[in-house]
Amino acid sequence: MSEKEIETSEVMKTLAAYIADAANKKLPEDAAEHGKHHLIDTVASVISGTRLPPGEVVINYIRTLGGTEEALLLGTDYVTTAINASLGNGMIAHADETDDSHKESRSHIGCGAVPAALAMAEREGSSGEAFLNAVVLGYDIGARVNFSVGVHSMYDAGHSTHTFAPTFGSAAAAMALANLNADQVRWGISYTAQQVSGVNCWQRDRDHIEKGFDFGGQGARDGLTAATMVQAGFTGVDDVFVGPRNFYSTYSTEPRPEQMIDGLGERFEVIQTNIKKWTVGSPIQAPLDCIEELQKQHGLSPDNIKHIKLRLSDMESPVVNDRHMADICIQHMVAIMVLDGTATFASAHDEERMTDPAVVEFRKKIELVGEPDIPRRNAIVEVTLANDEVVSHKQIAVRGTPDNPMTRQEVDDKAFELMAPILGQENTRTLIDKVWALETVENVRDLRPLMIA
Repeated sequence: MSEKEIETSEVMKTLAAYIADAANKKLPEDAAEHGKHHLIDTVASVISGTRLPPGEVVINYIRTLGGTEEALLLGTDYVTTAINASLGNGMIAHADETDDSHKESRSHIGCGAVPAALAMAEREGSSGEAFLNAVVLGYDIGARVNFSVGVHSMYDAGHSTHTFAPTFGSAAAAMALANLNADQVRWGISYTAQQVSGVNCWQRDRDHIEKGFDFGGQGARDGLTAATMVQAGFTGVDDVFVGPRNFYSTYSTEPRPEQMIDGLGERFEVIQTNIKKWTVGSPIQAPLDCIEELQKQHGLSPDNIKHIKLRLSDMESPVVNDRHMADICIQHMVAIMVLDGTATFASAHDEERMTDPAVVEFRKKIELVGEPDIPRRNAIVEVTLANDEVVSHKQIAVRGTPDNPMTRQEVDDKAFELMAPILGQENTRTLIDKVWALETVENVRDLRPLMIA
């Protein structure tokens, strides 16, 4: 069957037309507000990540690539091609566990889509409003591609949901800012499908370097590559979703391509995306919320605790069980939370405390149990006090999730804490304020001086 005989599907027609017009749309107020929250949260993740070991490795690598000066490698003074910048900033956005996550698609869309949109907006000299629209679009398309493939069957087959979503989200954001027409968007989607990949062995990465590539950098780079190739005149397959050997027949056992456009323009996935209150792995969020609440209610201290039982979903407990990195080791972070009374970005990245005798000794009191009946991102924490009284707390809606969202001020405070030590207080304050008023920014390049360090 020739390409001419394959009719473009209504799904592809609708999707391509939506992406082509996305930069010019007027977002609903709540979608725009959440878009700003996730934009500044992701930028803060990049800036803070530049001073972590994975960030330092990435910066050194990107500096060797050279290239036309189009976009900034955030937290440095280095300007390179938009593709290089998206790769670097995407990897650094997930240099640790600070960035956002989308539960239902099992992905971290922001660490790919936001760096891709920012690099493309700098390259094109886009307005702040177009940039914001592209960011929101990235979350919409990234989540929906995983829904359309089948999140859990895809994950079980070994495909990385954490790579597919940011790749398609990044491509959509970049294509919108490249002002591609609907025909060109269809070709761009095909180039995106040709590049998308990812294997779940990222769980074995011990240094959060390959994981940064898999979750953020690869998708940002590949999405931008697809958009810029088509912008330069590349043509391609009109509909990679249908016909022999198509995207869905390759990757899905339960294809639902209609999910790509379900609720598009009405249900905004950025609103359904979590922002982390605690800069640690997602499965640790709920336990730390529980400890914080029990501290308020019962005045927990290292001396009045005999035993702590952490009950999590058995789908998540292995991900954070006795890991060698501080911010993804649940026993370590719960110990820090009790010993310090809180958990900060600094304490979550103080690797020396992993061998601190006081921390090591307190960890002996902590028991982790994975249970099949506990939903993902929930937790029950039971604390046996020194007098044998047992107190407990169940956390269903983690702070920063759609059912318990962080306020603008909380997001502002988190971003300021992460960026001010690197950018300086004045630049950080100005940058955050400009994001809150992003619709008034005429050219995204004007933000660049505020992100240099």
